Amino acid sequence: MDTQPSKKTKFIFITGGVLSSLGKGLAAASIGALLESRGMTVTFQKLDPYINVDPGTMNPFQHGEVYVTDDGAETDLDMGHYERYTNAVMAQKNNYTSGRIYYSVIMKERRGEYLGGTVQMIPHITDEIKKAVLQLDGSVDVAIIEIGGTVGDIEGLPFIEAIRQLRGDLGREYSLFIHLTLVPYIKTAGEIKTKPTQHSVKGLLASGIQPDILMCRTEVPLDQSLKKKIALFCNVEPQSVITAIDVDTIYEVPLRLHEEGVDDRILEKLGIWTGAPNIKPWVELVDKIKHPHHKVTICITGKYVELKEAYKSLHESLVHGGIANDARVELKYIAAEDLETGEAIDELKECDGILVPGGFGSRGMEGKIRAITYARENKIPFFGICLGMQLAVVEFARTIAAMKGANSTELDQETPFPVIYLMKEWFDFRTGKTEVRDEGSDMGGTLRLGAYPCKLAEGTLAHTAYQQAEISERHRHRYEFNNLFREQLEEAGLVVSGTSPDDTLVEIVELADHPWFLGCQFHPEFKSKPMQPHPLFRDFIKASLENKKD
Repeated sequence: MDTQPSKKTKFIFITGGVLSSLGKGLAAASIGALLESRGMTVTFQKLDPYINVDPGTMNPFQHGEVYVTDDGAETDLDMGHYERYTNAVMAQKNNYTSGRIYYSVIMKERRGEYLGGTVQMIPHITDEIKKAVLQLDGSVDVAIIEIGGTVGDIEGLPFIEAIRQLRGDLGREYSLFIHLTLVPYIKTAGEIKTKPTQHSVKGLLASGIQPDILMCRTEVPLDQSLKKKIALFCNVEPQSVITAIDVDTIYEVPLRLHEEGVDDRILEKLGIWTGAPNIKPWVELVDKIKHPHHKVTICITGKYVELKEAYKSLHESLVHGGIANDARVELKYIAAEDLETGEAIDELKECDGILVPGGFGSRGMEGKIRAITYARENKIPFFGICLGMQLAVVEFARTIAAMKGANSTELDQETPFPVIYLMKEWFDFRTGKTEVRDEGSDMGGTLRLGAYPCKLAEGTLAHTAYQQAEISERHRHRYEFNNLFREQLEEAGLVVSGTSPDDTLVEIVELADHPWFLGCQFHPEFKSKPMQPHPLFRDFIKASLENKKD
């Protein structure tokens, strides 16, 4: 491998064992938050073993949310945890998949860069992985690398081998292995079992990696005798066995890990000296979440309500909006298809605010439109995001602007009033180039992706929320507001409160004769943090609380 480490950045590698969904992403984000609380700079990288080049075309039921970065990368939802917990800004270089690694190697082979040599898993694939990791070298004090999947997965072996090699390249003072595993509590027997953890570490050892710290996910506290037992069988010190206990709110994880001393152990093993951590902001945050003075119920009507991970950033952003308003936000998920049949329409009456999130495809669309109609007619605060904004335009066109049969061409190619359509050319202010696409373009990577500027009209809900004339927000969509109908819709009462700087792309729409009705083409949930709630979510929750009082 040509790339050599600079010895300016320390690397923490986090693996997982026994089963998936143990919370490696939250563990990584929490460690990053604790290191930042000591004045250090951090960044992250997620290495996903699946063969897809990115998660952009994956079904949310299989993968959960697709998280979008400023530079337009479609990434794993753990990127959202990283950004919400720390000041790190994620980009293309912070998320790699097996597919992306293999694709790069295959393209190099086609170009003849391997000089006719036999391309193999070792060293070519592992070198490509190491090169991806070492992009972060020298940029921060500590880089936290999360390996997706579970130790023992076939597709994850090249990543495990690559980080094993990196230990030799970096040295022990510049690399640390943390293994997150499960210590289950068997209720019927009243016993905590350590055997799954022992077997998981055995699998990691078989790959040549000795973990430095074990984080044990459990629902009950681990006493010292159990920690000593795990330490003995897994070849680590007892103080390096960390209890990662279930908590009431995910924002409590940094505090619980700090109590267990994980940040002290990391600094000790990496030979880093810092001052005492400032965890007061996290203590105050958790106190606000656990002891709110108000409660508000928000209805989310979407396609993927059976899997909450599909709306992870959205869920967290609503919680953030509640924090800003001293309120507990109770989320009521309603399947859009149930609204189409009329089965769930009465459930909307129980909600103080209604939100229609983004999505793709035709399933459940008329149900979402019924929810929008209910919010508009009953003066209930409404927030439409991406597709939710587009359907708000469709609903307004049909019911208020007398455009019978109005629709999006995504849903009806023959609609007489295509108020939402596939825009085939637009100017990208980031690159200074005109982007082109059509119906025949590949599905992956052809959306309007990443951060775009938006200018706001004064005297609108959007301007009141942001308190500035121009903003930047992240996008992920293929269809746009059709300007051919803009004048007609505005004359009927639709307020266009946000547009691209050249006025060609409509970004935000509102209704003037409504307490709070706003739809945005972008995804504000990707820029909300618990200690910096997004202005639109803050004001949506505020309006919903006022609606509840009324």
